[in-house]
Amino acid sequence: MQADAEIREAQERAMLVFQRRPEMAMDTVAAVATVDSGLTCTFVQGEHSAVMDMPATVGGSDDGPTPGFFARAAISGCVAIGIKMTAVRLGIDLRSVKVGLEMDFDNSAIFGMGDASAAPLITRLDVALESDSGEEVLEKLVETALKADPYYLALRDPQHVEIKIRVV
Repeated sequence: MQADAEIREAQERAMLVFQRRPEMAMDTVAAVATVDSGLTCTFVQGEHSAVMDMPATVGGSDDGPTPGFFARAAISGCVAIGIKMTAVRLGIDLRSVKVGLEMDFDNSAIFGMGDASAAPLITRLDVALESDSGEEVLEKLVETALKADPYYLALRDPQHVEIKIRVV
């Protein structure tokens, strides 16, 4: 387990680089998701991969979690890690962060049924912090962390998405 001092030093080094060379902060991440036969999907980004599938009730083989599992993991994990990173950077003692997530859906929308959106109808985050710091300090901590949290912001805010279709 990394000590808070090591985490803070790593963040400070990155921030110093970005301050001196702002172009170094710009990044593009490339990844590929492939579905061949069935609905099992393999996602590859660099050296890492993940397998996704759908349950048998909708035609999948249930060979892995659904894509939604990974989306929810990205949101709640990014929020939890972001809060911890911010706490360490600001010198706030935070023994643990737990982020619960609930999403409500109209599942008929994934089949194009009716006028409902397939997007989540509502998302609820429940942030539990273990700390001796006061409630006001912790609320400000979470507010600060969320302002810089990529996947929380991707969920909350509209963004530009480009799609290119290629026939191979």
